[in-house]
Amino acid sequence: MAPGENTLGGRASTSRRSFVKALGKAGAVLPTLTALSRLGFAEDAAANYANAAIDWKQFAGQTITLAGAIHPWSNAITPLLPEFTKLTGITVDSDFQLETTYMGAVPIKLARGSTTPDVFMFTTYGQGVSAGWLEPLSAYYSNKSLIDLPWYDENDLLKTARAFPLWTDGERYAMPITSEAMTLFINKDALAAKGLPVPQTFEELLATAKAIKTNDMSGIAMRAQASFNSCPPAIGFVFSYGGTLVKDVKDNKAGFASPEAIAAVEMYGQLLSQAGPFGAGSYEWYHVLDDFIQGRTAMAIDSSNFATDISNPAKSRVANQAGYAAFPHLPGRTPVPFMSHWQACINSKSKNKRAAFLFLAWATSKPTSLQTAAAGLATTRVSAWSSDGFKKAFGAQAAEAALSNLQNADVDRAKAILFHPQSKLILDAFMIGVNEVVNGATPAKAAMTTAAEKANAAIRG
Repeated sequence: MAPGENTLGGRASTSRRSFVKALGKAGAVLPTLTALSRLGFAEDAAANYANAAIDWKQFAGQTITLAGAIHPWSNAITPLLPEFTKLTGITVDSDFQLETTYMGAVPIKLARGSTTPDVFMFTTYGQGVSAGWLEPLSAYYSNKSLIDLPWYDENDLLKTARAFPLWTDGERYAMPITSEAMTLFINKDALAAKGLPVPQTFEELLATAKAIKTNDMSGIAMRAQASFNSCPPAIGFVFSYGGTLVKDVKDNKAGFASPEAIAAVEMYGQLLSQAGPFGAGSYEWYHVLDDFIQGRTAMAIDSSNFATDISNPAKSRVANQAGYAAFPHLPGRTPVPFMSHWQACINSKSKNKRAAFLFLAWATSKPTSLQTAAAGLATTRVSAWSSDGFKKAFGAQAAEAALSNLQNADVDRAKAILFHPQSKLILDAFMIGVNEVVNGATPAKAAMTTAAEKANAAIRG
């Protein structure tokens, strides 16, 4: 899909040809797939696991603990855990919490040297690596008793997923489990009522959001809470304006006092202050999602993974009128949405590291990914993205929009902040500044200058 091309009906139609072409651009060869019925998944998966040159029973009798956030991945993998136990003889005790609770609790537990959880979802990689919490994984990849690399087929991974886990020294400390990029969600009926096309540039987005805002429906909803967890949409604005959150390694300074970042945050503030919901400064991802699926906002920008809920009539009032589009851009430039891969890591203090790695290899393998994709999970696998089960659960149009945004994302700029040892403190400072702008408390230049000073103080320690 060409940069900036729209994926909504009437502007550009979704076709298997265009979807396959986009998958090819994602950096992998598309395999020939047979449509699998849900009833046949378990049997087909069992046959695929048997094809691996791995002794799946080598750690039978062990128990591993799995921790993470309540998230599309945890929702998709939990029903399959009995299959893993049947295959390996390894029991998995899972503990999934609300994301904000989990994100605050897991660093404390790791810092105390706890041997559990054995496997856990993680995002603040720089902090984890610097603190020695994460087990290096390269040696496990070279252990033929733990993984059959031809069977695992890393070439089937999306290009971003292959690049994302690699540290500056080439070591791996995690395995990607999901793929997501900031995506524009549209209530097509709301735009049609005003005769408006889908916005493509930031200025068009602002004009459209203001035009369709009513007393009952905001023009746009996005995260703006003063917390690092709310940063992804705003980061995409900074990147798309040509800015960055962290300057190069030699400088090692916050980049959000730059003219580009200031202009981006100023636009972010205008959108939410002029066309956003009441109390926009308190919004986290779940507020954004709830507003959209309840029809309380005409547009939203957030994770592509929202599509699973948005397209589900049992959860969403706008399932039949929702549209999915490319991230907005400046005129003449390609959009650069923020992207990320939730990753799963092994606790460096775990007593069951090899069993934990076997679990990760199973959880991210082709046959498991096909099953989780059929539940609507945006996995890291090209074969899963191209499957009929995924496109049915996630929505073909939503999948194409998400893939387009993943293609346009800048993995290096995303990793520069996510892998920074002080990433949480830097992002907290950034979002405090964004929040002040959204609430009208401080102009963008002053807010971002002060935020950068706070971030640089944290970097210096």
